[in-house]
Amino acid sequence: MAYSNEFVILQRMKLIFLGTGTSTGIPQIACKCKVCTSVDIRDKRLRASVLITNNQHSILVDCGPDFRQQILKHNIDNLKSIVITHEHYDHIGGIDDVRPYGNVQIYAEKRVNTQIMQSMPYCFKENPYPGVPKLTLNNIDNNPFNINGIAIQPIRIMHAKLPIYGYRFGNLAYLTDVKTLDEVAYEQLKDLDVLILNALRVQTHIAHITLDEAIVIAKKIGAKKTYFTHFSHDLGLHAEVESSLPSGIFLSYDNLELEF
Repeated sequence: MAYSNEFVILQRMKLIFLGTGTSTGIPQIACKCKVCTSVDIRDKRLRASVLITNNQHSILVDCGPDFRQQILKHNIDNLKSIVITHEHYDHIGGIDDVRPYGNVQIYAEKRVNTQIMQSMPYCFKENPYPGVPKLTLNNIDNNPFNINGIAIQPIRIMHAKLPIYGYRFGNLAYLTDVKTLDEVAYEQLKDLDVLILNALRVQTHIAHITLDEAIVIAKKIGAKKTYFTHFSHDLGLHAEVESSLPSGIFLSYDNLELEF
């Protein structure tokens, strides 16, 4: 079934790339390669996450271990909604740091919410210790759901053999940790203004697409603009890689902002 934006409130929204790195971040610990020692600020990458806001509400997509550093930089005083792609630590490792925000709604598939409960059992006791994060876990599936008037369509993708979700917000889609996607996903990704897609490195990886594979997928989806994210230091220097990309395809970088 193709995506329908029938229930999307027409409004200008902003997306902030809080992090554009893979699970190790860049620079990688103990590495002295040309990327990790680069002085280009675009080569400094925290773990992958984005913040979507319409000036009234903010939605965080993934909450990795760099969350505290990321959110302080952007002075976000109110956050009530987090959408999770999957349960790997670089995507959920910062959830404990949301405690100053009070009651926070987590949206993820049931398997992922179960993993969050197992990782943070102190949050879900009958009488939790004062000061722990207040989390409400909402199970989602392939059907669209709504957060504060913003319709969100989950997009089923595969991260090696692990089924995970990307998400479509109006005419923007965010897909990270993709290895494969099927024709249903391609149908749901038609008519995009902006596609955000992972492109880990040049060499083949068991669970992520390469730069060349990402270009092929981006061309098939055909968004007006595509931004790659979730990079390893093995991808290369930002300036060199971006200059080699086809027209309409770009590398994202930490703190880049898009309006859509």
